[in-house]
Amino acid sequence: MVTLDRLVNVLGGYGARLWCCPVSREVALRDVVMHDAADPRDLRGDVYLAVGTESVTAAVELAASAQASVVLVRGSSPDPEAAERAERGGVAVLLVEPDVSWGQLAGVVYGLVLEGRETESGRGPTDLFALADSLADALGSAVTIEDRLSRVLAYSSRQHLADRARLETILGRRVPEPVRELFERRGVFAHLAESDEPLFVDADPEHGLTGRMVVAVRAGRELLGSIWVECDRPLTDARRAVLRDSSRTVGLHLLRSRASADLERQVESDLVIRLVEGTPDAAAVLSRLGLPPGRFRVIALQAHIGDERHAALLLAFERATTGFGWSRPGRSTLFSNTVYTVLPGDDVEAARAWVRSIREALPRQVTMLAGIGAGAASAELPASRLEADECLALHSVRPGTKSAIAYDEAWDDILVQRLRAAAASGRAPARGPITELRRHDSANATSYVATLRAWLEAQGDLAEAAERLEVHPNTIRYRLRKMAEVTDLRLDQPAKRLAMIIELAVSDPAS
Repeated sequence: MVTLDRLVNVLGGYGARLWCCPVSREVALRDVVMHDAADPRDLRGDVYLAVGTESVTAAVELAASAQASVVLVRGSSPDPEAAERAERGGVAVLLVEPDVSWGQLAGVVYGLVLEGRETESGRGPTDLFALADSLADALGSAVTIEDRLSRVLAYSSRQHLADRARLETILGRRVPEPVRELFERRGVFAHLAESDEPLFVDADPEHGLTGRMVVAVRAGRELLGSIWVECDRPLTDARRAVLRDSSRTVGLHLLRSRASADLERQVESDLVIRLVEGTPDAAAVLSRLGLPPGRFRVIALQAHIGDERHAALLLAFERATTGFGWSRPGRSTLFSNTVYTVLPGDDVEAARAWVRSIREALPRQVTMLAGIGAGAASAELPASRLEADECLALHSVRPGTKSAIAYDEAWDDILVQRLRAAAASGRAPARGPITELRRHDSANATSYVATLRAWLEAQGDLAEAAERLEVHPNTIRYRLRKMAEVTDLRLDQPAKRLAMIIELAVSDPAS
C-alpha cells in the first residue's frame, strides 16, 4: 500500500509537483485509472491520470466523478475555479511538467501503486535482461544497459565476438576504470548528458575495445543511464532508429525499477532506524528485514567529495542498498548525515571487507569514512550504533586514517573521548594537583606536568621516564621532590595515580 505522501515525494523527482491538497497526505492509494475519451464507461480509482484533458478544471471534475483522491494533469497556472472544484471534490492535484511523457509517468505510478512491494529481485530486472536480449536480436550485436555511473544493470546473452572490454565490464559489474577514462577523454559522457542521439565510439585495441554505439536513457531531462551496442562500425539508419526508440522503453523500465526500489528502501530504512534506536520487538523487525537471528554489528558511513561534506552520501546509501534483497548481507538506512548498516555476524574483518566493497564501488574522488560498532545481540543494537558513531568521530582526531575504525581496537580512545566530552561540558575538576602544577609551569617555565605524565606512564620506572624525556633519572627524582613542595601529590596511593593519569589524558589531546 502506498500513501499520497509517498506518491508526491517520488513523483517530485520525475517532473510533477503538488499544487492543491484538500485531503490528508496519509490517504491510502490502491488503484490507478487513466482518462480515455473514447471509453464511455464510468471509471473508479484512487489515482486519476488525466491524459489529454482540456484543462485542469476538467481533469479535477473527471477525477471527482471517479472518486479519486489525486489527479495528475498537465498545467502550469490553473485558475481559481480548479482549486475550488478540487476543494469541493476532495481531490489533490499534481501538475505534470510538459516535457515528461505520460508513458514514463504512468510506469512510475503503476509501479508504485500496484507493484509497491516489488523489489530488484522481482520482475523489474528480469524484464530488463529480456529487453537487452530482444534489442541484441534486433540489432545483431551484444547489448549492455548501464546506469549513469557506468554500473551494469543488464546485458544480453549474446556473447558472439565479445571484446575484452565487454567481458571485463560484465565480470566486474561496471565499466573498467581505464575504459571509463577513455570515454571521458573522448567526450562520450558529455554527449550523453546533452543529446538523445546515438553516438559511435571508435575502437581502441589498447583497451580491448572494438567499437560501440551508445545512446542516453532519460526520464524527461534526467539522465538515468545508457545503452551500449558492440559494433565495429556505426549502425545503419534503421538500426539507429531501433536503438533510439528502445532507449524510451528502457527509460520506462528504469523508472519503474527505481520507484519500486525507492519504496523498498523506505520500508527497509524505517525498520533499520527502529533497530538502531531500540525497539521491544527487535526479533520481529529482524524477521521482516530477512535477517537471521544471532549477533550483528552496526556500521556507520559518511562520504565526502573534496571539501563538500556529505556530497556523496546518497551514492553510498544507494550502493549499500543495491542488489537482490537476499544477496545483500546487511540492511541499511540513511539517517541525518550518516548511513547505518546492520550487518549480521560478529567477525570484525567481515565488516571491514563489507566497507571496502562499498568504497570500491564509489567514484575515485569520493572519500568514505567508516566506524564499526562492537558485536551485539538484537537488543544491544542501539549500543553498537553509538559505538559506530564514536568510531566514525575518531577519524577527526586521526587525520589520514582511511580504513574503517572498529570499536574492538579503539575502545580505549573512545573512553578518553567520552571523558573529554564530559570535561568540555564543565564536569572536569577545576582544582587539584594537575591544575596547580600547570599553573606553576606557566609561571616558572618548569616542566612538572610533562615529567609527572612520563613517570605515571612509565609506572614509576625512573629510567624509562628519563628516557622518554631525554634527561637523567636524577633529574626525574629532583623534579618529583620539587613537585611535592608545590602540591600534595600522594604518589604512593594507587587511586590518586589513576585519577591523575586520567585527568592528564582527558585534558591534553596530544596524549
